[in-house]
Amino acid sequence: MKVLALVESRDHVCCRYRVRAFASTLAASGWSLAIEPLARGPFRRFLQFREAEGYDTILLQRKLLPAWQLGELRRRSRRLIFDFDDAVLYRDSNDPRGPHDRRRVDRFKRTVSLADQVIAGNAFLADCATRAGAAAERVRVIPTCIAAGSTTPRPRTGREGGIDLTWIGSASTLAGLERQRPLWERLGEEFPGLRLRMVCDRFLRLDPLPVVEIPWSQESEETEIASADVGISWIPDDLWSRGKCGLKILQYQAAGLPVVANPVGVHPELIRHGVDGFLATTTEDWVEAIRTLSGDRSLREAMGREARKSLAARYSIEAWASTFLETIRFPGKSSGSSPLTSQPGGSTLLRRRTSGRSTDLTRPPRPFQSTT
Repeated sequence: MKVLALVESRDHVCCRYRVRAFASTLAASGWSLAIEPLARGPFRRFLQFREAEGYDTILLQRKLLPAWQLGELRRRSRRLIFDFDDAVLYRDSNDPRGPHDRRRVDRFKRTVSLADQVIAGNAFLADCATRAGAAAERVRVIPTCIAAGSTTPRPRTGREGGIDLTWIGSASTLAGLERQRPLWERLGEEFPGLRLRMVCDRFLRLDPLPVVEIPWSQESEETEIASADVGISWIPDDLWSRGKCGLKILQYQAAGLPVVANPVGVHPELIRHGVDGFLATTTEDWVEAIRTLSGDRSLREAMGREARKSLAARYSIEAWASTFLETIRFPGKSSGSSPLTSQPGGSTLLRRRTSGRSTDLTRPPRPFQSTT
């Protein structure tokens, strides 16, 4: 049996963590996995879709195709799966035109309606899919996952006089961090020995908070994260951010770091406040969280251990491998279901609400109702 994943690029973070991560699972079950970047240009893409007829399952990741291309891919696919881990039906947080784009919405509706299975990275995205017309029994939540033992925590004694925070991201996500410049500068004032290790392809100056500039590379990102003491994340409360799947938090947790983040999107699902990190809303919440963690090494270590346990149980490749395999083998069919937060290895499907359900995707989705 053969599966073809059509992705933005083989090295794209979404492909790495949502497709390539399960390659060994597929191989162990007798499936071969081919990963191809979507061809550029209508003619090349037409040829690519024609060659896709030889595969048992085609997984289209994130891309919202023009109507004729989607129709061509659908016609040549025995089973078609759409996987997405961002709110691709909206513009991103930094677009001056705002989040709503009718063309994106129309393409999204066609895509989720024609796919045999829709894999959403979180509940918000799953609800977007059902409101856009996807049959609820064909929508499954599979979070972005990390191998439980992918990062080896290092012994942390803290630097003399302070600790290191870390933030990992790209230039495209850096705007959110920059938006909170007064917060980071306040932390620098409150804690003179504090530093921020930025793993990125662009950097901020945050005087009086010293920034350690660490150019990102796939080979070194795990080591660089593990060299810090506390992971941080801040995202704006908007439609695009609510679709984010919290990869950076999972990377921190894999490294055994406690995490401080604002309670937006999936952050409250990933972080258990006071157990493996802190959810901080106001500036004073952030100051108190950093004060608590910077002054207690044993607490940082205990929270880091809890973070790794949580990752292994709820967001690891190992926990979700069987669900991913079932989805690839039998799109749209499931022998059962379980809530995402309680049994991560189970099948997570959605039951559409039959009353008061809006299909207007310019309105924020309501919480979805999972089958039990």
